[in-house]
Amino acid sequence: MVEETKPQEAPKEEEVKEETKPEEKKEEAPKKEEKKEEVKEEEEEEVEVPTKFKGLVEEIEKMSVLDLAELVKILEKKFGVSAAAPVAVAVAPGAGGEAAAEEKSIFNVVLSAIGDKKIEVIKAVRDITAKGLADSKAVVDAIVDSPQTIKENVKKEEAEELKKKLTDAGATVELK
Repeated sequence: MVEETKPQEAPKEEEVKEETKPEEKKEEAPKKEEKKEEVKEEEEEEVEVPTKFKGLVEEIEKMSVLDLAELVKILEKKFGVSAAAPVAVAVAPGAGGEAAAEEKSIFNVVLSAIGDKKIEVIKAVRDITAKGLADSKAVVDAIVDSPQTIKENVKKEEAEELKKKLTDAGATVELK
């Protein structure tokens, strides 16, 4: 009996691709791992944490991203700040330091001492602030503890005028 042998067929393209695919994957895998290691090295830059903040930093590291975002919002509200990076604006002083010599245009009028004429000072404070007599007296009496701001954010001319009124009444005034 003669067996018929079939001529061997050439392998199909699919079989060839399947055989070469694992080899290609093996070659690509190390490249990806190398890239990941490079990225990790950049990200894991050693930061020296002072001992007083180590516990806090460890707690923050344990938190999820959502918890951290919520924490940032709470801290922004609590302290009235923004977590956005500040934009630095550099002002180059001109010849002779003109930027440093810029004159202030807005002042706060601060009453630092009353003097001998307390009633006159109370009347002057009442005129300036448009408050009642009791409120004006409370402001003047509070000067014993600390200086009191009488008016905020006023132009230079108005601040000078208010300072003159209060000094004429016998008070000591500062413009800040």
